[in-house]
Amino acid sequence: MKNFRDKVSNESCFLSNMDVKTVNGFGEEWSMFDQSLLEPLEHEKIFNDYFRIFPWHLISEDKSIGVDVGCGSGRWAMLFAPHVRFLHLVDASDKALRVAIKNLKNISNVDFHNTSIEDMPMPDGSLDFAYSLGVLHHLPDTQKAINDIAKKLKLGAPFLVYLYYAFDNRPLWYRCLWKVSDFFRKGISVMPFPLKFFISQVIAVLVYWPLARFARMLERLTILPKSFPLKDYRCWSFYTMRTDSLDRFGTRFEKRFTQKEIEVMLKNAGFKDIIFSKEQPRWCVVGIKS
Repeated sequence: MKNFRDKVSNESCFLSNMDVKTVNGFGEEWSMFDQSLLEPLEHEKIFNDYFRIFPWHLISEDKSIGVDVGCGSGRWAMLFAPHVRFLHLVDASDKALRVAIKNLKNISNVDFHNTSIEDMPMPDGSLDFAYSLGVLHHLPDTQKAINDIAKKLKLGAPFLVYLYYAFDNRPLWYRCLWKVSDFFRKGISVMPFPLKFFISQVIAVLVYWPLARFARMLERLTILPKSFPLKDYRCWSFYTMRTDSLDRFGTRFEKRFTQKEIEVMLKNAGFKDIIFSKEQPRWCVVGIKS
């Protein structure tokens, strides 16, 4: 934990490729939803959804060393660390990192780094794997962040990334509905945290929960439309809905990418054998450092 305690305190060091207010917002989010109330079975199911395409055969418990980029609460690391020799957890938010430290207090093969992606202290070409889920679309220059991660990887190392999709596989009405929700996000996300937290929880009650439960009912009747809004939450707890509502409407800065745009960015950073998950969440994609 030396790296965390010796963290740089001047936020201006992090301004080159991050939105500081967004970083601070995630610190508040993970402090509020530290995932301690997430049921283990649900936690494992969500983990498996994101890591469905990860090439586990390329890493080993006794040799592999890698990094969780933008670790947040440490929810991924809790389930990933047992599969590897050592896992570095990196996050620009000291509040988020404190949550991760608490959540991984019983796991010994981890270390914590309060730093930006471009300032990660691991030597170039030293890591056997990396993953970054739901992080890089919140940065001003996503391509640069991918490049910075690629530099740390050995040849042949896998990199798993989750980036918000641009609804390139959704009908027009669905994209229009998202634009309406994004209009509200832009207004809610700049509010003081107590207010945007309250509004996000109201949205969880009045929007997420009813639509998710209605989707479950339609599924039982075998008439659930493929593009039904929030249908993926039909199997999740209200705690997850509350967490994701704050994540969706409380985040100041985000970008979305088509499958082609993500493929181009990964190739530009030197990745090959790029595979996209065919299931939600989208887009989860893995590439191999070449």
